[in-house]
Amino acid sequence: MRTLVIVAHPNIATSRVNSSWLNSLVNEKKFKIKNLIELYPNYAFDIDQEQQDLSEAERIILQFPLFWYSCPAILKKWMDDVFTPGFAYARHGDKLKGKELMLCISVGAPEDGYRATGFNNFTLDELLRPFQQTANYIKARFLPPFIFYQSVFATDEQIADSTRAMVNHVTGACEPPSITYEKLLLSAEAMNIALVS
Repeated sequence: MRTLVIVAHPNIATSRVNSSWLNSLVNEKKFKIKNLIELYPNYAFDIDQEQQDLSEAERIILQFPLFWYSCPAILKKWMDDVFTPGFAYARHGDKLKGKELMLCISVGAPEDGYRATGFNNFTLDELLRPFQQTANYIKARFLPPFIFYQSVFATDEQIADSTRAMVNHVTGACEPPSITYEKLLLSAEAMNIALVS
């Protein structure tokens, strides 16, 4: 599978988690990796090149640390500039249709902070809805994200474990995040249950 990894960390040299992930992906040699801040420190993207790389990919990974419940500014601007009408959406904008989109995110806070009774009030799935809707809008397939919580407090061993888990996640076959009606029908048939629609 042709996989494109877009790394969007504003200072990867200071990141223990994202730099470990990036180094591991580079060593795998299975991916085309683009470190946005290294390529475009002034945020002046080569739109044609970025669109060509996206067109050639089958799976697109967006790797970033969670910033203010979203992505770093460079990734937002990259999406604003690269996902143009006629390319990603609108008339003839079908170049990303059917591609897989996955997020790999490091989060500083613990997982239990992301729930209705936690200090962040919402689950990360809820906070990531704009990315899911973006995937829907460009007709891509949104895959389950890889999330590493408490990255700020992680030990070297935990970071190494997360790196192995992340590589397994991004290289694996992923099921859609929700069950399809067709799968429900197959399960019902296997159990001799009649579904009423």
